[in-house]
Amino acid sequence: MSTASIAALAADLAVGRTSAVQLAEQSLQRADAQRALNSFIRLDADAALAAARTVDADRAAGREMHPLAGIPFAHKDIFCTKGITTTCGSRMLQHFVPPYDALVVERLARAGAVSIGKTNMDEFAMGSSNENSAYGAAINPWGSARVPGGSSGGSAAAVAAGIVPFATGTDTGGSIRQPAAFCGITGLKPTYGRVSRYGMIAYASSLDCAGVLARSATDCATVFDQITGFDPRDSTSVDRPADRTADALGQPLAGLRIGVAREYFGGGVHDDVAARTHAALRELEMQGAQLVDITLPSAHHAIAAYYVIAPAEASSNLARYDGVRYGHRSMDARSLDELYSRSRAEGFGSEVQRRILVGTYALSAGYYDAYYLRAQKVRRLIANDFLGAFGSVDLIAGPTAPTTAFRLGEKSGDALAMYAADVNTVAVNLAGLPAISVPAGFAADGLPVGLQLIAPAFAEARLLNAAHQLQRVTDWHLQEPAA
Repeated sequence: MSTASIAALAADLAVGRTSAVQLAEQSLQRADAQRALNSFIRLDADAALAAARTVDADRAAGREMHPLAGIPFAHKDIFCTKGITTTCGSRMLQHFVPPYDALVVERLARAGAVSIGKTNMDEFAMGSSNENSAYGAAINPWGSARVPGGSSGGSAAAVAAGIVPFATGTDTGGSIRQPAAFCGITGLKPTYGRVSRYGMIAYASSLDCAGVLARSATDCATVFDQITGFDPRDSTSVDRPADRTADALGQPLAGLRIGVAREYFGGGVHDDVAARTHAALRELEMQGAQLVDITLPSAHHAIAAYYVIAPAEASSNLARYDGVRYGHRSMDARSLDELYSRSRAEGFGSEVQRRILVGTYALSAGYYDAYYLRAQKVRRLIANDFLGAFGSVDLIAGPTAPTTAFRLGEKSGDALAMYAADVNTVAVNLAGLPAISVPAGFAADGLPVGLQLIAPAFAEARLLNAAHQLQRVTDWHLQEPAA
C-alpha cells in the first residue's frame, strides 16, 4: 500500500527518485494484487504506461511540469474517455466507447496525471453501497464483508487501499462524501457549477457534481484547482475566476464559527459515530474555531424531496436509452414497443428501473403538482435554511453518514433503509453547496467515521482549509486498512 501524498510523489519525481513509469507500474501492480476489492471495472495498463513515458520524456527535456504530472490516479466510470469504454456501471452502456473526453478527463490529462483505469460504481450513480453495479459490488478495504459506499465506491476503495493517491468521483446526493466516510479518506463535493459536467453521464442534472476523493484535504485541493473553472460547453458552468484553494491552506482557524446542526445528530445516528464527530469538532475548537449550536428546520424533509426530484430528472435523462439511439439494443424484439421495453429491461438494473418509474410517476399528469412541484418548494426551504444559518456561522458540521459502513446485502432488500444512508448528505446537493467529508477517527466496530463540513457557495477554500487544519493535528487520514 501507499499513503504518499501528491506533493511527496511530485517531489520524488522532480529529483529523480522515481519516474512516472515506475509510479504507474506500482499502481497497476497494487490494483492487480487487490482485484478482490473489485474497485475497477477496467484497467488500462498500455495507455497508462504510454502517458507516463510521455511525462518522463517531457521532464527529461526540461519542460515545466504541473504538480500532478506523472501522478497515477483513476477515473470513476461515469466520465467519458475518448476511445475507452465508459459503462457507468451498467449493461446498458457496456459497449459504449465515447468519441470525446469529459472536461475533467481533459484537464487532468493536460496536467500530466496518469489514469490507470476506470473505477466501479453504482449503476448510473444510483446507489449508496456500490452493490447496484452491473459488474459486481466493490468491497471496502476496511472489511471484506462491508460496502465501500456509493455511488463512487470503487474510487473510494482504490484510494483507501493505496492503489492510487486520488480518484475522480461524482456526487448527486452524497456519492463522494459517503464513500469517503466509509473508507476513511477525504472526499470533496464542490459548489454546483464549479466543475463542468461536460462529458459526465447524467443522472440528475440539477444535482450532479464532479469532485475528488483523496487521502487528504491538501491532495483534494491540488486536484480541485486543476478541474475547476468555466466551461462554455456546460450551460450550468459558473463563469467566475477559479480560486487557488491549495494556496489558501494553512490559514488559522481563530474566529471561525462552525455551526453544529442539531438535525444531523438525530434519530438513526449511531452513538459512537456522534461521539467521534464531536471529538473531531473539539480538535477544531482547540485550534480557535468556535462551535455554535444551530438548527436546520427543513432538513428532515430532504430525503423525501430528493427522492422525488432526482428520480424525476433521471427518468428524463435516461429516456434516451431506448435501443434505437443509445445503449443496449435487444435482439429479440418483434415490434418497436417491444424493442423499447426489452432493451430497457435487459440494459437497466432493478434500482435504475425503480427510480425511472418513480420519476415518471412524479412527473405524470395529475401528480406533477402533488409531488414534483411540492418537492421543488421544499428544496427552496432547505436552501433558505442554509442561507439563514450562514448569516451567523462560517461552516456547518455533522456526521457524514449516520453509521459506519454496513454489511454487504444488509440493506439491499430494503430501498428505504438504503436511502436513509444519505440522510445527512442530500440536502447539500438540493442547495447546491460545497461540502467535504474528513476522517474523524474510528467507531467501536473499528470502522472509519467521517465528519462532514458544509460551506456557503464558492467557499471551497474555507472548507478545505478547515479540513487541512484538522488533518494537521490528527492522523486519522493516514491510517491504513490491514492488507
